[in-house]
Amino acid sequence: MKILVTGGLGFIGSHTVVELQNEGFEVVIIDDLSNSTIDVLDGIIAITNKKPEFHQIDLKDKSKVSNFFKSNKIDGVIHFAASKAVGESVNEPLKYYENNITTLIYLLQEMQKNKMNNLIFSSSCTVYGQADELPITEKAPIKKAESPYGNTKQMGEEIIEDTTKVSKLNAIALRYFNPIGGHDSVLIGELPIGVPQNLIPYVTQTAAGIRECLSVFGDDYDTPDGTAVRDYIHVVDLAKAHIIAMKRLLSKNNKSQMEFFNIGTGKGSSVLDVIKAFEEANNQKLNYKIEPRRVGDITVAYADTTLANNELGWQSELTLQDSLRSAWLWQQKQ
Repeated sequence: MKILVTGGLGFIGSHTVVELQNEGFEVVIIDDLSNSTIDVLDGIIAITNKKPEFHQIDLKDKSKVSNFFKSNKIDGVIHFAASKAVGESVNEPLKYYENNITTLIYLLQEMQKNKMNNLIFSSSCTVYGQADELPITEKAPIKKAESPYGNTKQMGEEIIEDTTKVSKLNAIALRYFNPIGGHDSVLIGELPIGVPQNLIPYVTQTAAGIRECLSVFGDDYDTPDGTAVRDYIHVVDLAKAHIIAMKRLLSKNNKSQMEFFNIGTGKGSSVLDVIKAFEEANNQKLNYKIEPRRVGDITVAYADTTLANNELGWQSELTLQDSLRSAWLWQQKQ
């Protein structure tokens, strides 16, 4: 079976490509290298001893997307390619709408035209906004998004669901919480270009002396220590969920044309919890300071993963400490 992975050299994409190849799938990667580097391909090859096919394509280029699908028979698509920073999306909303929505539409149009009907969509817990009840189940209402990034994930799900109603498309949206960590080979990991927009790369770059100080945005939230709480999941656990979800579609075990699953650990950790866990796991002191809250951030989000556990037979296995150790090993290698 041949699987297309868009954004396949990105953080989650590259780990998913490794797991796909380990499971015997043939993988084709599309990536525009806007937030990744071609070196990641070398890491994937070194881990798996297989070279995935690679195409440098900007999915906003409709004709290139069309030409790709005309010349490739694909059994399933895992769609990661998107801009993904909450803060940046608040400052550059049009960039996010163009990049995350236009590309999805072009992809779906070509899938429909070429009768390719299996899609895994990289969604996010941001679709829930600040949930009324915790942990968050898939039945939680989809609230008005707190950021343009979150809105693109809500819109993406709606566009896909509308498409399933008028076509043979089968889709699974995996709503992930906060992916962190890296492969235990230390050959691939999270390496943002420029200033990190996510917590863990900023933590590791601060520990490495690349950043002078880690900013903790807000200590006046309604949480035990005043800092925001998130569900941090190891990227390898997350990657494995994509493989299970794709196998579900390929074997036609899905129960409806559009399914939704939360992918997290089911445990919330505050920013200060993460700092403390990093310091303990790696014997490193972190220089941090409290800053005002950031626009677009919610207070608490952690998953109820019962549906994924029962329906997919998936559950997270790696701990927060495992994730933070692997993230630090990866940073040191850089």
